[in-house]
Amino acid sequence: MEVSSELLSNGWTSWQRVLLTASLLTCWFLPITARVTIESVPPKLVEGENVLLRVDNLPENLRVFAWYRGVIKFKLGIALYSLDYNTSVTGPEHSGRETLHSNGSLWIQSATREDTGYYTFQTISKNGKVVSNTSMFLQVYSSLFICGRPSPPALLTIESVPASVAEGGSVLLRVHNLPEHLQSLFWYKGLTMFNKVEIARHRTAKNSIEMGPAHSGREIVYSNGSLLLQNVTWKDIGFYTLRTLNRYSRIELAHIYLQVDTSLSSCCDAFNSVQLRIDPVPPHAVEGESVLLQVHNLPEDVQTFLWYKGVYSTQDFKIAEYSIVTESIISGRAHSGREIGYTNGSLLLQDVTEKDSGFYTLVTIDSNAKVETAHVQVNVNKLVTQPAMRVTDSTVRVQSSVVFTCFSDNTGVSIRWLFNNQRLQLTERMTLSPSKCQLRIHTVRKEDAGEYQCEAFNPVSSKTSLPVSLAVMNE
Repeated sequence: MEVSSELLSNGWTSWQRVLLTASLLTCWFLPITARVTIESVPPKLVEGENVLLRVDNLPENLRVFAWYRGVIKFKLGIALYSLDYNTSVTGPEHSGRETLHSNGSLWIQSATREDTGYYTFQTISKNGKVVSNTSMFLQVYSSLFICGRPSPPALLTIESVPASVAEGGSVLLRVHNLPEHLQSLFWYKGLTMFNKVEIARHRTAKNSIEMGPAHSGREIVYSNGSLLLQNVTWKDIGFYTLRTLNRYSRIELAHIYLQVDTSLSSCCDAFNSVQLRIDPVPPHAVEGESVLLQVHNLPEDVQTFLWYKGVYSTQDFKIAEYSIVTESIISGRAHSGREIGYTNGSLLLQDVTEKDSGFYTLVTIDSNAKVETAHVQVNVNKLVTQPAMRVTDSTVRVQSSVVFTCFSDNTGVSIRWLFNNQRLQLTERMTLSPSKCQLRIHTVRKEDAGEYQCEAFNPVSSKTSLPVSLAVMNE
C-alpha cells in the first residue's frame, strides 16, 4: 500500500482510502505482541486545561498512525500522521485544538466537557497491516470540580469601592467571579432588566461596549465586568443589577445597593441632601460574630420603622416593626430570635451565619405618612482552614514538568501561590488551572528550585499551607 502525495492533497478522502485498504488486508486481525499504551498527562483534567495523550511503546516500521473519537470509524477521525512524509492530515472530528506529534502523542488544548469520552489510537505498518488499536477514556471535569473534590460554584458578586461614596465622588462597582466562557454582560439601574433601564452592555467576542438608554455619560464599563460611576449624585442611590450570559446560554445575576453620603452635600435642597442610609458594621463578618446595621439620617419625626430580610417589604420577610408612639416592638415572620432593634432605627444581628448574608430593607414612616426606604447588604463568611499541598515530584530534572496541587476544605475561597515567601510571579512556562488550585511548570529551570506554598483566602481570613520544597537537577 502506497501513501503518496495524493494523501496530503486530498486530505480526509485519502485517509479513508489508506485505512480502508489496511482493514481489508488484515481483516482487523491484531498481533498479540502489540503493547501500545496511552497515558493522560495530567491524569485528572479540568475544563480549560491542556492535556497530552502520551503514547508509549510505539511499534517500529510504521507507515501511518491515527487518532479517533470513540471506536474506529472514518467519520470519527481526529488526525492521521504519515511517517513517510512526516506530516499529518486532520479528520472530521478535528476541532482545531488538537496537535498530533510524530511520536504518536495527541495534544489537546483548552479541553471542554464535550471532550470527555473514549479515544482510540491505531497504528499501521509499512506493509499495510494494522499493528495495534489502543483505547482510553478521557474524563474532563467541570471547573466546579476543584482539585479532587466537588465544590459549589463561586457566586457572581459585586463590591462597592468605597462602600459609601460622597456626592461628587466616584465609585467602582467591582465584579468578582465572572463566569467562564463569558459572551456578554449587561448593567441595569434597579432590580428589573428592561431595556429602558439598561446602562450598558459588553460583548466579549468583539470586545465592544454599547450604551443603553439609562447611560448618563458618567458610567464606564470595563472588560472585567466592573462599572465605574463618576461624579455621583443622590439620584444614583439605589440598586444596580449585573446580568451575564455565557456561550452555553447560562444566565447569572448579581445585585448591589449603592449608598451615597449626602450629609456634606452643597445642594440647597435639604430634602435631597439628607438621605436615609445604613452601614453594616463590620462590612464583612465572620460566622458567630454580630453585625450592626447602623442607621444614619433617620427622619426626625419618624413614627414607625420596619425591618425586612431581602428587598421586598412584605409580611413574609418582615423581621420586626417598632412603633415610637407606643414604644412597642412586633416581631415578624422572618424574626429568628437573634435580632435586636434599637430606637435609633439600627438593627443588631447576633451569632450570624452564612445564611444571614444578603440584603436587608428598612422602611420608615413619619407623622405625615411619608415613607422612606433604604437597603443594606450583609456579608458573612466562615474562617478559612489551612490548605494542604502536594507535588508530583519534589526532585525534578531541568526541562521536565511538575505540578503542584492545593487542597482546601473550604468553599467559596480564592487561591494564590507563594514562592520563597513571596507572591509567585507567573512566567510563560507556568499555567494555573481555572480554579487556580493547580500550578503547572511546563519546562523546569534551575531558578524554579525553592519553597512553594498556596494560600486560601476569603474577605475575612486567609491561611497558608506548609511549604513544599522543589529541587532541580541538571539533565
